[in-house]
Amino acid sequence: MSYLQTKNQYITVEGLKIAYRELGQGKSQYPLVMLVHLAATMDNWDPRLIDNLAEKNHIIVMDLPGVGASEGKIAESIPCMADQAIAIIKALGYQKINLLGLSMGGFIAQEIVRLDANLVNTLTLAGTGPRAGIGVDKVTGVTFKHMANGFLHGADAKRYIFYNPDKAGKVEAHKVLDRLASRPKDTKDKDMKVSSFLKQLKAIKSWGKAEQDTLDFIKVPTFIVNGDNDVMVPTQNSYDMHEKIQDSKLIIYPDAGHGAIFQYAEEFVDELNNFLN
Repeated sequence: MSYLQTKNQYITVEGLKIAYRELGQGKSQYPLVMLVHLAATMDNWDPRLIDNLAEKNHIIVMDLPGVGASEGKIAESIPCMADQAIAIIKALGYQKINLLGLSMGGFIAQEIVRLDANLVNTLTLAGTGPRAGIGVDKVTGVTFKHMANGFLHGADAKRYIFYNPDKAGKVEAHKVLDRLASRPKDTKDKDMKVSSFLKQLKAIKSWGKAEQDTLDFIKVPTFIVNGDNDVMVPTQNSYDMHEKIQDSKLIIYPDAGHGAIFQYAEEFVDELNNFLN
């Protein structure tokens, strides 16, 4: 898998050394910028998903300041994280992008559109919800619950956060977790710091308790995707966003949760490519 062999590149943005990775340069008119979930570095993107997307798209993933190998500190709020992402994108030389946000990355992606709508050509929101959406302010409690569950069972917490608790969910989880674990040491990102993780949780809780959003500022073509049993950001949020965002596209995958785009990687890539084209 080529993404497993892709090493970090670095760019200086506002005095900070920022880590990012690129694949598929020149394969699409606009790069697809992908923002990852809570407590994650670039190593947490499923390599199968990235490789399939890179067959037809120029892909850019990044560590925001304070995450992984990027210098700096975690921003205090989701809008400030969005501002950081915009600065990185423009420092890389792009004035127009396709944007995908997974979970917390989806929160940030919405704020990017709010701050700079002209930057975004299309928006994809995966396993996420709107500001003050159902359960968004409870992400901290849900996260710690599943971290404890993972500890008790000697398993990665993502097995319980991203996949159904049944036997089929366990099988799907280990397919992805095994791929993530197969990255060579010389291409690994730096680990997420506990202090950075806690700051992200604080920012999410504040965003979840803020004023409820109408999403009427989102005018770009929007694709919303989730599993039918998302325990981290409840699936109902995807239906709510679809109702609020005019002409948006919605797909809910069966027998899947927060990690639906990894579990259904091939199907999702086909749908996303059709949407982008």
